[in-house]
Amino acid sequence: MKITECHVCFGFATTMTETDEKLMILALAEARTAAAAGEVPVGAVLASAEGQILAWARNRTIEFSDPTAHAEILALRQAAKKADNYRLTGTVLVSTIEPCMMCMGALVHARVGRIVYGAADDKWGAAGSLYDFSADPRLNHRIEVVSGVMAEECRSLIRNFFKNRRKTP
Repeated sequence: MKITECHVCFGFATTMTETDEKLMILALAEARTAAAAGEVPVGAVLASAEGQILAWARNRTIEFSDPTAHAEILALRQAAKKADNYRLTGTVLVSTIEPCMMCMGALVHARVGRIVYGAADDKWGAAGSLYDFSADPRLNHRIEVVSGVMAEECRSLIRNFFKNRRKTP
């Protein structure tokens, strides 16, 4: 696996790989599907440490009338069911947007090993922007975080969605 970028985050080296970009392309496709359905365009893909896709999902809070139906939560549920285990140790969650507090809490509980996200979320982000659940020493699990993967495309998708939504009466 070729490393395309490296930076230091939370005291240890984190790297973005070609696999991260490929998984982000799939997450973006899920986000576009969410947008087409009128949902906030967030997509997520959960993969094994080796890059095997275990689950993929998009925001479906409106469709399911469920405030917890975020892409990350739905991907966790699918993967846990598939693995027949609520612990998803060593997995990688790729999300178009920085996970919120609820999603980060679930990711910590599931023992996800790595989170890769596109655009930061200054209002809700809990992987370093507003809060940092990924490295909080009071929690019993740390998650490696890689941010900024295809950030402009992810940011543009969500910005355009809200821009268009504000125009529509």
